[in-house]
Amino acid sequence: MSITQAWIYLVIAGLLEVGWAIGLKFAEGFTRPLPSVLTVVSMAVSLYLLGRAASVLPIGTAYGIWVGIGTVGAAILGIVIFKEPATFARLLCLLLLAVSLVGLKLTS
Repeated sequence: MSITQAWIYLVIAGLLEVGWAIGLKFAEGFTRPLPSVLTVVSMAVSLYLLGRAASVLPIGTAYGIWVGIGTVGAAILGIVIFKEPATFARLLCLLLLAVSLVGLKLTS
């Protein structure tokens, strides 16, 4: 696998992590069948793609970016979909995390 393909897999894995994190909310403790199945499938595919990407990329970078995409994405969707607080401090922390992700990418 090429390094470009590994990065593509990693970004898709991160986006799927956002999907399953949000899916956990919709699954309501895995009591709703369809959201539960979609959440578990998203988890499995996300972990598979992370594993594939980590076979080429440094594990600290791959895992950090995967978690970071999931964190930033889930927090933003939490604000948009679930009306979670969008305080200045929270948004600043998300911005700092996003800058850190770019830094990891640039130094790998």
